[in-house]
Amino acid sequence: QVQLVESGGGSVQAGGSLRLSCVASAYTRYTSYCMAWFRQAPGKDREAVAGINTSDDSTYYSDSVKGRFAISRDNAKNTLYLQMNSLKPEDTAMYYCAAGLGSVLPCSYYWRQRTYGYWGQGTQVTVSA
Repeated sequence: QVQLVESGGGSVQAGGSLRLSCVASAYTRYTSYCMAWFRQAPGKDREAVAGINTSDDSTYYSDSVKGRFAISRDNAKNTLYLQMNSLKPEDTAMYYCAAGLGSVLPCSYYWRQRTYGYWGQGTQVTVSA
């Protein structure tokens, strides 16, 4: 089991940047987990934003953020990142970190099916026009 804690959210003007972080619990075998970022705006369904495999050599992005956001991970620090550039008001949402055990299913499956089993509490991102 893994516990996830997000940070780095805040308020920024359109066109600005933020970097989100998600730290996994220290006793976690972090390299076994497929990781992803999701977001949910008020009144909307949760949306997958970006995913990454266990060894940081495959990434996945939704069309809405492709070219603006970059997901990465530092396995030595048990940390997942989301670099968000050229932010737009429509990026405003609660952002969640998610994990799925890579030894059970391939990371591509978790991304396609959006079936990550572990979730953080979220960090709020607000982008003003």
